[in-house]
Amino acid sequence: MNPNLPDAPVAAPDDLTPEERERIAPYVTNTTGPVFALVNLPEAVKGALFARYSRSAKSLRRILLEEFLPPEGSGMPTGEGPGAGRAEAFFQRVLADYGDDSVAQLGAAHIAVEGASNILTKILQWGRLASYLEQSTRYIPYDDRPGGQFRYHRPSAVLADPDLAQTYVATLDGVFEEYSALIPLLVSHLDGTIPADSAVPGPARARAIRARALDALRGLLPAATRSNVGVFASGQAFEAMLVRMLAHPLPEARDCAALILGELRQVIPAFLTRVDRSDRGAIYGAYLGETADTARDLASTLIRPTVDKDRGVSVRLLEFDPDGEARVLSHALWAAGTSSLEHVTREVGKLDGTDLAAHLATLAGERRDRRHRPGRWLEATSYTFEVVCDYGAYRDLQRHRLLSLQVQPLTPSLGYDVPADVEAAGVSDRYVAAQSQCAALYARLDTSIPEASSYAVTMAHRIRFTMVMNAREAMHLIELRSQPQGHETYRHVAQAMHREIADVAGHSGIASMMRFVDHSSIGGGRMDAEARLEAHRQRAALQSPPS
Repeated sequence: MNPNLPDAPVAAPDDLTPEERERIAPYVTNTTGPVFALVNLPEAVKGALFARYSRSAKSLRRILLEEFLPPEGSGMPTGEGPGAGRAEAFFQRVLADYGDDSVAQLGAAHIAVEGASNILTKILQWGRLASYLEQSTRYIPYDDRPGGQFRYHRPSAVLADPDLAQTYVATLDGVFEEYSALIPLLVSHLDGTIPADSAVPGPARARAIRARALDALRGLLPAATRSNVGVFASGQAFEAMLVRMLAHPLPEARDCAALILGELRQVIPAFLTRVDRSDRGAIYGAYLGETADTARDLASTLIRPTVDKDRGVSVRLLEFDPDGEARVLSHALWAAGTSSLEHVTREVGKLDGTDLAAHLATLAGERRDRRHRPGRWLEATSYTFEVVCDYGAYRDLQRHRLLSLQVQPLTPSLGYDVPADVEAAGVSDRYVAAQSQCAALYARLDTSIPEASSYAVTMAHRIRFTMVMNAREAMHLIELRSQPQGHETYRHVAQAMHREIADVAGHSGIASMMRFVDHSSIGGGRMDAEARLEAHRQRAALQSPPS
């Protein structure tokens, strides 16, 4: 054991011989210590090893040696990693046959999905328990034509109708052409109106201006715009994603799921045996489809539709716990003591609002950074917000997957805003004309191929959704999305959420704990961020050794 780590875990003595250690050495980062990683093994073998680990008194190295490595001198089957055959059989038994879902969390894979529409990106990212990265429309212009075509999805059902296909392509090509033509106009306008600052280097200023222009114009991009998405997930998370996508009404989602399944079966096949089984994934997917259809039927029968007025971006706190701050304090004090929660709650109930706020401030302590969030006791109360904002901002807010989110269909019915920079540059008429063309295309698609209609809706059009989050997740979302370098719309949403918690819920103590919420107006946040980035680059260049 490292003498400098006297309290580190200590591996139990094992009986591995020097020869056995030599055999397992290629597959573990060390052969003697209490902590080690598995390397050079198939994902299925790693997962099966850990699953066996939970029900064996042996060390993991001994299990690897005796149950998964081939006998010494017997060679390795071509195309398989060590123990692959046994791992496959193991997972067939405990996962597919016995339904032991937990072992499906023990293997993972990276998948890249390129050329996905922005409708599909949200379907891919619906699951909570995965990691996603998506190509940004805020930093990457979409004015190029790879292969001679603008980057947007062309649904096969639309292309099968010659008249509709011609209208679809002509409309979206026209919108992309307008988007491309307006980028240099916006850049020139902003360059001429934003004062130069000696503290901001030229390259940083140029990047900030271009990013702000793309921000203003991304509302022209239709939801059909293609993007790239990277996904890292466990076998269990991929299974849930694929079952959901294979049953989705959108053909693009079903076809993408089939491609993903094919690729994953080359990497982690043992974890995906149930996805398309008629008695498991297929029947569950059918159930999801049935419940979605039932909800639509009930909504059309029971709910009298209303005509929405154009109210712009709105954030409303619909549900909260009136005693939320007392709940939070009770859970914090309960975890620190030995009394029952009932007793602690009764004692905390004797405090008035001023005392509650003061004690919560004491518990939060000195948060030196927005990443310094208090513990899980802040999860003892929750908020339900109904939000209406543009689809572009929704795409960013939807990435907060730990909260509960539901969303209505994307249509042009809630209207859109013309960005202030577009107005100031004198090109609002062109912006409005492009939006009208997309709305007209939506209307035509909705009467003939309704499942494809949302592709025509632009990112400027508003969408309504709900977000249910506990106070700890609210702290994370509101502080992150209110930062000055963020997009104007989601900054507005985050700032409004903070005010609703303080004023509508009356949780001033919880609101005060969110000390990194930025309520400043939209201004130089992007410029400041680019200036910091440029300074960092210059420092790194000075510190780099000469080549």
